[in-house]
Amino acid sequence: MIRIVLAEDQGMMLGALGSLLSLEEDMEVVGKAKNGEEAVQLVKEHKPDVCIMDIEMPLKTGLDAAEELKEEASKIIILTTFARTGYFERARQAGVRGYLLKDSPIEELVHSIRAIMDGRRIYAPELVDIAFEDRHEMKNPLTERENQVLRLVSEGKTTKEIAESLYLTPGTVRNYISTILDKLGVGNRIEAISRFKEKGWFK
Repeated sequence: MIRIVLAEDQGMMLGALGSLLSLEEDMEVVGKAKNGEEAVQLVKEHKPDVCIMDIEMPLKTGLDAAEELKEEASKIIILTTFARTGYFERARQAGVRGYLLKDSPIEELVHSIRAIMDGRRIYAPELVDIAFEDRHEMKNPLTERENQVLRLVSEGKTTKEIAESLYLTPGTVRNYISTILDKLGVGNRIEAISRFKEKGWFK
C-alpha cells in the first residue's frame, strides 16, 4: 500500500484529490494539510511513502517544505499550476521526485506516483522544455549589492530609506535600480520584483 500525505490550500481540491487517490486499490491517503507547515508536521509524524504538495500555500510554500523535508525518506511530488523555471529548479535542488501540473488528468498523477515508487523521477514535459529553453537565463544576473537593493524595494522601502540602510546616496540607489531594470528586462520596480519571484531568485 502506497501511503500518501496531501498538501493543498484549496479545500475543494484537497478533498477531491484525496477521494480520487483513495479509489486506487494500492493507495491510502494518511494525512491532509492546508499549508506547508502542516505538510512538514504530517510527513514527520506519518512518514508516508509520498507527499504531494502544491507550491503557493500559506505559512510555508511547498518548495520551502520540500527543502525542509529533503532528508526525510518520503518522496516529494510537487503538483502545481505554475510551470515556472525558477520553481522547477528549486524543486529539483530540493530533491523532489516529481513536478506535475494540475491540468494533467488524475490517471497521469496515479501513474506518476507508481513510477516514482519504482525509483523514477517524473517531470511535466512542458517544464523540461521550458528549462532547456531558459537555461541561459537561469542564473540570477544581479550582483550581491543589486540583490540587496531589490530586496529592500520589495519590502516597500523608498529610495531614501534604501540609501540610509545601505550607506549609499539616493543617486547611487537610483543608478542601481536603473541597472536592475535593464538586467531583468523590465520597465518598473513592480515588474522587477515579479520577475525575480517568478524565477525563484528570492531566497
